Amino acid sequence: MTAQSDTQVTTVYKVSGMSCGHCEGSVSGEISELPGVSSVKAVASTGEVTVVSTAELDEEAVRAAVDEAGFELVGKA
Repeated sequence: MTAQSDTQVTTVYKVSGMSCGHCEGSVSGEISELPGVSSVKAVASTGEVTVVSTAELDEEAVRAAVDEAGFELVGKA
């Protein structure tokens, strides 16, 4: 899912393997380092990661960040 306002794009991704707050922090930390990202909220119980950015992100860049955190990007929710 992707929603766009004048300057912000909100995208929800599904990530598999997150089970706790530490997992959420790892995924959020890696994605937040991507250029243009202004906020990240990961929720382990749903496996959803909501990313707010200045432009739509390259899904492969998000996949690489999630992989770096030790998890798997399933795709957009």
